[in-house]
Amino acid sequence: MSAFAALAIFLVAFYFIATEKANKVKVVLIAAGLMAVLGLIPGAEVFFSEHEGIDWNVIFLLLGMMIIVGVIKQTGVFDYLAIWAAKKSKGRPYRLMVMLMVITAIASPFLDNVTTIMLVAPVTIVVCNRLRIAAQPYLIAEVLASNIGGAATLIGDPPNIIIGSRAGLTFNDFLVHMAPIVVVIFAVFVLCARWLFAGSFQYNADRVAEVMALQERRAITDPRLLVRCLVVLAAVVAGFGLHAVVHVDPSIVALVGAGVMLLVSRANVSEVLHEVEWPTLVFFMGLFVMVAGLVHTGVIAAIGTWALDTLGDDYFVAATALLFGSGVLGAFFDNIPYVATTAPIVEGVVAAAPDPQTGQALWWAFALGADFGGNGTAVAASANVVALGIAARNGHKISFWQFTRYGIVVTAFSTLLAWLYVWMRYFL
Repeated sequence: MSAFAALAIFLVAFYFIATEKANKVKVVLIAAGLMAVLGLIPGAEVFFSEHEGIDWNVIFLLLGMMIIVGVIKQTGVFDYLAIWAAKKSKGRPYRLMVMLMVITAIASPFLDNVTTIMLVAPVTIVVCNRLRIAAQPYLIAEVLASNIGGAATLIGDPPNIIIGSRAGLTFNDFLVHMAPIVVVIFAVFVLCARWLFAGSFQYNADRVAEVMALQERRAITDPRLLVRCLVVLAAVVAGFGLHAVVHVDPSIVALVGAGVMLLVSRANVSEVLHEVEWPTLVFFMGLFVMVAGLVHTGVIAAIGTWALDTLGDDYFVAATALLFGSGVLGAFFDNIPYVATTAPIVEGVVAAAPDPQTGQALWWAFALGADFGGNGTAVAASANVVALGIAARNGHKISFWQFTRYGIVVTAFSTLLAWLYVWMRYFL
């Protein structure tokens, strides 16, 4: 009975989020409150359970990076990069989109896709404002590119960190097995973007001429502060990259980096905290509690166990089910808690595999499905939610369905190509 109650609350809340008939923060807070009040998840576990509650690593990673970005913003570097990008692309919309997508996809495997979006989105909004074009298509394309690019490495996408830890996979393992198909899928996405966003490419010759006449160096308001900020940011990025060596969580690295950034910049703390996307953080907390209700009552485990039990010992079919199933479920339940919940089920199936290669194939199918499923809807991955929050804050609101209609297409061809890759590499 509790499982039906948890599922009903989740589906009703998801309906209101998807249709935008109510503010999404209000919806998740009410839904999360109902989960706790009805005993669908014990109150203590909401705040302290690693797998059945709020993922504080994600929350504090976001908070730390929001503070860092807030300080960097004061240097004028985002205006500089925006003008530079507009001039390099000569104001051509598709060329500009491809440039921003490539930058995002290259950065995401090493910064993680949430951090990348937090750095690239402000630049995108500034350049679109300069050119007087709609920023929404460019932001959506960047998020999709970020989720694709982040799948290439252990640290590029939060679900990969969970899978790597559970399966004993290293940074190099992800690079060897995930990066090849990520490159192919990203190349296909770049080509498809011209068709997907065809109605969004606007060219204003007069406005482009004005931007081309600008001197980007003049946008830097405080060069000394910029140098200090870049040094701190480089140290934070290095900390992310050394996560597997020093065993310090990215959230701790981000928080320390934020503190150091405030210290060396001597910025007004109140002004910087005003830049933090508090509604986005609260939304994440509520969403984690909603998913925790499904986890604690056994809804997600029941779905996963049932699906895998019906497959028997056909491991190619199991890999197929993991890939496509993760793509679908990860799109609706947020791929971070989904992966944390499903990983133990996959581990049990892998343990019964006839050889290590087959077992690893199951892990890669699981990772590919969860990563690319993150593009499925506006709430499927952390980067999606963060980007929508930044867009709304800057007057470029992206609706749930505006994002999702593109995300569904990209998820569909990504998972199909990933399935072909898994079949040809591990089972053919």
